[in-house]
Amino acid sequence: MARDRSSIFSFQYICYIVIILPICSVILFLSWSHCCSQCYSPYQVIVQKQNQPINLLAHPFAWNNLIFSSDPPSKFLKIALFVKKWPQRSHAGGLERHALTLHLALAKRGHDLHIFTTSTNSSFSNYSINNLHFHFSKPTPGGYLDQAIVWEQFQAQNSTNKPFDIVHTESVGLRYTRSRYVTNLAVTWHGIAYETIHSDIIQELLRSPQEQQNNALTERARKVVEEIKFFPNYAHHVATSDHAGEILKRVYMIPEERVHIILNGVDQQVFKPDISKGKGFRKRHNIPDSKSLVIGLAGRLVKDKGHPLMFEALKQIIAENSTFQESSMVLVAGDGPWAARYRDLGTNILVLGPLEQAELASFYNAIDIFVNPTLRAQGLDHTLLEAMLSGKPVMATRLASIVGSVIAGSEMGYTFSPTVTALKEALYELWIGGKGVLDKKGQVARQRGLQLFTATKMVAAYERLFLCVSSANHEDHFCEYQPSGN
Repeated sequence: MARDRSSIFSFQYICYIVIILPICSVILFLSWSHCCSQCYSPYQVIVQKQNQPINLLAHPFAWNNLIFSSDPPSKFLKIALFVKKWPQRSHAGGLERHALTLHLALAKRGHDLHIFTTSTNSSFSNYSINNLHFHFSKPTPGGYLDQAIVWEQFQAQNSTNKPFDIVHTESVGLRYTRSRYVTNLAVTWHGIAYETIHSDIIQELLRSPQEQQNNALTERARKVVEEIKFFPNYAHHVATSDHAGEILKRVYMIPEERVHIILNGVDQQVFKPDISKGKGFRKRHNIPDSKSLVIGLAGRLVKDKGHPLMFEALKQIIAENSTFQESSMVLVAGDGPWAARYRDLGTNILVLGPLEQAELASFYNAIDIFVNPTLRAQGLDHTLLEAMLSGKPVMATRLASIVGSVIAGSEMGYTFSPTVTALKEALYELWIGGKGVLDKKGQVARQRGLQLFTATKMVAAYERLFLCVSSANHEDHFCEYQPSGN
């Protein structure tokens, strides 16, 4: 019995240390970053205090704030990438889209890319880039990379005349059982278990009395402990949001010089304001000019993306406010279980299905505001960034990564607590505010997008990180940043 009590106490103590204790510091950090975002960037604070070179490995803020040269790199790298799945057309998730955008750009800049990924039955895109090499393997029954096979493929390439300068893994594409043997490695985390605890809390609060309670929170706490144990097996960690970077340092206890924040970026040449494309999209889909408000949703239409919440909010608004129904239109780009339910709401809800990238860009230009009701408190959703670069205001759930990195103030959009009541209030607020207010917020959102969320910004930051890590003795000064430029 004493042993059982000790075990229970130990686990409760771990949960307290891992979950509760850091919350106050994280809240203070987010409040500080929100306040600072209204007046100046973190980088400007550093420059004002010390006009001297910055050690990039110790830089505590997002590298996207820094300005790196667009000139061809002075050193070309041989890069290994481990990614579970390479993107296929319009069905790619955020992790795969990140891998595609980043590594195609690095290959075009002259770096030698070797991509270790699973083979697929569908047609594979051909790229006319000589320095882009694919190494396929059969996935495990769970759909993951077969670690024994990809490690053998990697070692064969690494033992050639030129070994890899840098190894990059998207999440656990390369598992920690292998990564601990690689010192020149950087892992990009698109979500960590600690963040997901917030999602579990939301799901429990939204659970109907008829649904059976699950043990998600208890299991998630154990998952956090597991991650804290194996994360140190990766040499360098890239967090895709400010919040995740703070958690890796404070909760996961990764040394600060091994944690680097590089926010996600999307192609600014594809996602940009284009009035004619927006008008063409509306015409193709028979959206009446009489609609004074067009709301857009995009992504997988599943439960954890918040679509039950959005569905119920729209259902109630339509039932209680005929004027809203007559004056507004909701466009839903994506596919999933909630597509049929949205169609049942009436003729002012248009479900478009999944869209190719070019058509998705037109979709953003056709709407007045983009709404992301996600319940997943992890990663940095690409759809929000695409909408912002397209010059549209955004509305999203008030989650730490979103308010800490994306919607840093009300001048660029709206945030809401994950309840039907709060979402309805936010929808009514934007409807009453009107198009003029939305247009102004969209302009601010685009400026923030250009400052932080372009593919160019993201690629430049990763390239510099890879150059820095690959310089064994830092003799090339790639780890040093000059505030006046480089």
